[in-house]
Amino acid sequence: MSAPDAQLSRVAHLLELNRPEQALDELGRLPAGAATGTAAFRLRAAALTELDRWDDVVAVVRQGLAECGPDAELLGRLGLALRHRLEYAPAERALLDALAIAPQSPWLLCQYADLCCAVGQTDKAERLVARAAALAPDAPPVFSSRFQLAYARGDDRAAERIAREFLGAWPSHPVALALHGVAASRRGRVGTAHRAFGQALAHDPTDADYAEAAWESRVHAHPLLLPLRPLYRLGTFRTWLLAVGVVVVLNLAGLDLLAGLFGLCWLVVCVWSWVAPSVARRLVLGRWRS
Repeated sequence: MSAPDAQLSRVAHLLELNRPEQALDELGRLPAGAATGTAAFRLRAAALTELDRWDDVVAVVRQGLAECGPDAELLGRLGLALRHRLEYAPAERALLDALAIAPQSPWLLCQYADLCCAVGQTDKAERLVARAAALAPDAPPVFSSRFQLAYARGDDRAAERIAREFLGAWPSHPVALALHGVAASRRGRVGTAHRAFGQALAHDPTDADYAEAAWESRVHAHPLLLPLRPLYRLGTFRTWLLAVGVVVVLNLAGLDLLAGLFGLCWLVVCVWSWVAPSVARRLVLGRWRS
């Protein structure tokens, strides 16, 4: 194996270990000839993707396409980056060009499905995810796209089930852990969410989204917010409807005193929901700094 090929293999290994910064440093030491090859552009785009540096991904991919010609993976990275920049039309063009080259790529099919979810085309996304799942049912992008599709349709139960399946198949995968945390937080299981986000961050400490989610879940898991957990589980709108319904039913039943007591308790909970989160944030921040 030549020296540049060995360097590219080290870069690929660093990406497998979730070390994109080190991967970029290694790519910066490539000789001129290898640095402008398709493999180097793919690895550089992958490393920048891991760091969520979408503008840099677009610039690198366009340079790679200009120097090396059409490439399915580079076009897929371009579509992914443009989607994150909310440039949906050019993202779709890039993904369609990629699929024209590699129509049986599960990763590309999932990228296109995620784009369709982002613009509300859930039926089209479902067909794309089904095609990807037929090719690679246990691939992480397939699990992730299935979760995104369920989430886009508002089916929290299905999203939670898919997150559990993903975690069962890939117990140490940071995306599986993060999606498990998202599903748990949407179902009001703040303790489970906090542990899942913390584990995702431990496996991929460079991901800013995981860090933010771990911080937020730590706040929500604070004991001060324990009375608010039904609010997190049911959602604010449902909780308000339930509270108003209880007051109305008690009044209709002639239990005015109970209705008044319940209304007073609900007022206290409302005030607590405005005050307690900011107090919990300060306490968690103080403990983190110390």
